[in-house]
Amino acid sequence: MEIPGLFNYWIVVVLMMIGFYTVISRGNLVKKIIGLNIFQVSVFVLYISMGAVAGGTAPILAPGIEHYANPLPHVLILTAIVVGVATTALGLALVVRIHEAYGTIEEDEIQAEDERT
Repeated sequence: MEIPGLFNYWIVVVLMMIGFYTVISRGNLVKKIIGLNIFQVSVFVLYISMGAVAGGTAPILAPGIEHYANPLPHVLILTAIVVGVATTALGLALVVRIHEAYGTIEEDEIQAEDERT
């Protein structure tokens, strides 16, 4: 069986839709954060896939090497991973505070509690 040349882009689309579906369909705030992380990973894979150069080497000048890979997409993804970890930590901290305030992390129960008060 031959794997199509655009297999990595299919993986990106599948991961993106799984993350998007999780964010929309779940009422649990932790599951929403996990869905956002899955969506974020799909974007990482997309940028890394686009930044890969077949036959390219590191951008170090050496005799006989003419085809270099651009390191910028990989550097940007490293930065995005750090930002993603920080925003996930902030989101989870907010979920802890919401749980302390409302006693639940289910979105519909929180909205019902807000409507009662």
